[in-house]
Amino acid sequence: MKALILNGAKTRDIEVDRFQEVLLEELKGLQWDADAVRLRELTVTHCVGCFECWIKTPGICRFKDAGPWIAQSFIQSDLAVFVTPVTFGGYSSELKKALDRAICLISPHFIKINGEVHHQARYQRYPRLLVFGLREHPCGESDAIFRKLVGRNALNLHAPAHHAALVQSSLDRNGFQQRIQASLNTLEGSP
Repeated sequence: MKALILNGAKTRDIEVDRFQEVLLEELKGLQWDADAVRLRELTVTHCVGCFECWIKTPGICRFKDAGPWIAQSFIQSDLAVFVTPVTFGGYSSELKKALDRAICLISPHFIKINGEVHHQARYQRYPRLLVFGLREHPCGESDAIFRKLVGRNALNLHAPAHHAALVQSSLDRNGFQQRIQASLNTLEGSP
C-alpha cells in the first residue's frame, strides 16, 4: 500500500514537521510504503486557471515544476495524507497551492453527486484522504470549517473514504501517535 504525505508547513511551523515525522514512522510501522513531501522545499507555481490541463493536454499541467509530479504521486497512491497548520479554518498556502494544481486529476465534464453538480472523475481509482490540521487551541467555528473543507475536497477528488483530524500542536510524541492511530482506525472503518 502506497501513501503520500503532503506537508504544508511553512519554515516556522516546526510542530507540523514534528507531527509529520511521527506520522511517517507510524505508517512505515504499519507496512505502508510512505513518502513525505515538504511542499515548501519544492517549486510549485500558482494555478493560473488556464484550463489547459482539461482541454489542451488532458491531465497534464503546462507548468514544468513539481506540480505534475505531486498530482501523479497523489493519483498513484492508495492513501493521500495532508498535514497542515489550520489557517482561518483552511489549509496553509503551500498546501492550497498544491491542491489547486491537482485540478488536472478531475475531468471538465459534469455529473450529479448527491443532487449537486461536480466534475467527473478522470481516473478509475482515487486514494483515500486523511487530513491532519494542527492548531494551538480548539476553536469550534474554525474546526467546523476545516472539517467541512476536507469533506468537500474529498468529494471533489472522488476519495472513496476520508477523515479530518484536528490536532493540538502542543501534544507530545505519544499524543501525536494516539491521534494518528485513532484517525487511521476511523479511516479504515469508513465505507
